[in-house]
Amino acid sequence: MCGIVGYIGDKKASDILVDGLAKLEYRGYDSAGIAVFEDGKINIRKHKGRLDNLKESLKKNDVEGHVGIGHTRWATHGEPSDINSHPHASHNGKIVIVHNGIIENYIDLKEELVEKGYRFISDTDTEVAAHLIESLYNGDLLSTVKEATKKLVGFLCSSSNVQR
Repeated sequence: MCGIVGYIGDKKASDILVDGLAKLEYRGYDSAGIAVFEDGKINIRKHKGRLDNLKESLKKNDVEGHVGIGHTRWATHGEPSDINSHPHASHNGKIVIVHNGIIENYIDLKEELVEKGYRFISDTDTEVAAHLIESLYNGDLLSTVKEATKKLVGFLCSSSNVQR
């Protein structure tokens, strides 16, 4: 099972995200990563192994934004690796997602996207969702995500715990 954390606020997002992921370590995982929006760019840091690997990476090359998502992964598609760790970005880098669940039809969707010119760097089903959202983007993110979810079989597991 994975752990997912999101943050929007005045504090440094990377600190909040890593702290949140640490609170979810009991679930077990094989990799951890974060994506932080900073100065109009989404910066991704992700690593195989313990959360300490991500913390070390952030000590060397931190991100300062105030909006972000974090994820700990337990591999279902693709071996544990830096590349297969979440978050995953779309081809143009403007869509970045994390995901808990299994996309059962990801191979068919991936083949369709490859035919359209999309390149994949991971072996995960989640990267397919990022590219799919980009391919369908119509200027309205919410309607695009709704359209993408109609094409995904299996889709996701969901729970929420909002703390303010």
